[in-house]
Amino acid sequence: MAGEHDATEFIDPDFVVHKVPYTPPAAPRPAAVAHDPYRAPNREDVDRKVGEAQQKLTELKRAQEELERERATLEELRRRQSEFTTGREEMIQHLTRGLGLLEKAEFTARRDAEQMARTIADFRTALGKVSAIREEAWSRDSYTTELSRGLVTVENARLEWNSARLKLPLLADAPAPDAAAQPAPLSAATLAALPFGDLCKLGLAFTLPLVAVGLLALGAFILLLRHH
Repeated sequence: MAGEHDATEFIDPDFVVHKVPYTPPAAPRPAAVAHDPYRAPNREDVDRKVGEAQQKLTELKRAQEELERERATLEELRRRQSEFTTGREEMIQHLTRGLGLLEKAEFTARRDAEQMARTIADFRTALGKVSAIREEAWSRDSYTTELSRGLVTVENARLEWNSARLKLPLLADAPAPDAAAQPAPLSAATLAALPFGDLCKLGLAFTLPLVAVGLLALGAFILLLRHH
């Protein structure tokens, strides 16, 4: 056969055509121009970046508005807390001071009211005793005794009055009674008209309190000497 040749025949390998298997061409890869940092941006890239920037600005503005509202809420909360703290301390001071003043005034008023009530009762008792004196009913024999008793009643009422004036400032400012309304003191003519026996009784009535005081002082002095 013509296609066959003897192995001993000389064949020049340079003239032998090598058969290479057929390989289809590979599809061209997409250009990596979009990822090239050195490539100039086109209009689409610019529009896309503008949109992204606008979206970011919108988000940032929304976040800023949210932060502004949160800050306003916190500032209002801080103002109310400060107002609460200041007002609380102020009212505690005012109420504490007011309670102290009112309690003191209430105590003083209650004490004065109690003192006034006792004084009113004592005044009514003294007024009843002084008003009950009927000088026209005194007899000649009991004149000295009744007069002494009347003087004691009047002096007791005077002591009650003076003591009340020291305790109650309202009575200290009371005007003195009219001199014409005061009973006239015993004159020399009145004393001269009395009998000698009545004068002696009257003198004894006047000096008896002094004698009693002197005896008490003497007794106290004797007791003091005995103890020593």
